[in-house]
Amino acid sequence: MSCISTRLLAPIATALALCSAVPALALPPASGKVILTISGKVAEKNTADAAQFDLAMLEKLPQQTFTTKTPWSKDPIKFTGPLLRDVLAAAKANGTTIKAVALNDYKTAIPVDDAKRYDMILAHRMNGEPIPVRTKGPLFIVYPFDSKAELQSSKFYARSAWQLKSMDIE
Repeated sequence: MSCISTRLLAPIATALALCSAVPALALPPASGKVILTISGKVAEKNTADAAQFDLAMLEKLPQQTFTTKTPWSKDPIKFTGPLLRDVLAAAKANGTTIKAVALNDYKTAIPVDDAKRYDMILAHRMNGEPIPVRTKGPLFIVYPFDSKAELQSSKFYARSAWQLKSMDIE
C-alpha cells in the first residue's frame, strides 16, 4: 500500500514543486480606487496596457518624508510618500521622460534622470494628513526644494505636478 501511495503522491509533489517555483505577481492589481496610472514604457503591468496603483499599493512602498518651502505656500510643508524612483521601479519603467498629467489636465515633462538624481517624492500626505483634491491631492510630485539651491527655480517648480493622475513614460 505504501508503494501505491508513493506512486500516487509523486505527481502531486512534482506539481507542487513546480507551482512554488512560479514567482508571484510583482505588481498585483489595484483593489481600491485607482489613483495613479503609469503607461508607456513599463514592463510591469497589472492591466492590459498600464500599471495602476491605489493608495494602499503606494503606501506599501518605502515611505520618505521631508519638509520644504514651496512657491505655492507661505510656510514650509512636510511631505510624505514613496520616492518617485521607487514608484517607477515598481512599474519597471524604462524611458527618458515622464509625461505627468494632473486631474485638471495640467501637463509637465519630467526627465527620468531627475527621479534618479533628486529624492523627489510622490506625496500622498502633507503635514501628516492625506492630501484632498482641493489642496493639491491626492498625489503631488514634489522636489526637495530646500535641499539644493538649483532646485529653487521655475524649471523645477514647473515639473512639480499636483493632483497627479497619470504618468506616461517615453
